[in-house]
Amino acid sequence: MSAKDKFHEVVKTALIKDNWLITHDPYPLQAGTFDLSIDLGAEKIIAAEREGLQIAVEIKSFMSPSNISSFYGALGQFIAYRRALKVQDSKRILYLAVSTDIYERFFITSFIQELVTENNVLLLIYNIDNEVIQKWLPLMNTDNI
Repeated sequence: MSAKDKFHEVVKTALIKDNWLITHDPYPLQAGTFDLSIDLGAEKIIAAEREGLQIAVEIKSFMSPSNISSFYGALGQFIAYRRALKVQDSKRILYLAVSTDIYERFFITSFIQELVTENNVLLLIYNIDNEVIQKWLPLMNTDNI
């Protein structure tokens, strides 16, 4: 099993504060002969339905000296995990969690925005200090959930 990201507990707390039920920590993922794991699995029950909205969250801290190298790794991992999830649990939606600081310093650049859009990367932006979710991109409306 891989080591937890530096901000694993921050994201977990932020999801709980946003009324998500943590269902997996980590979320086990089988991809052919590969045993993988996504950092977190969570669910939000929709009042009118028995089954709620299910997500998986891969957390990245971007602590290495090169943000672009960290991004290459995160993007590849996101694409691989999304493909494996499609086979194993097609209802679960994968998000890449990044801090507000990294989002505002790095992810808003046009090149990174183009790559995020082109590869349909869903982002969960969290505030480290307040341990809250700042935004979902594209926007996720969970008000009625």
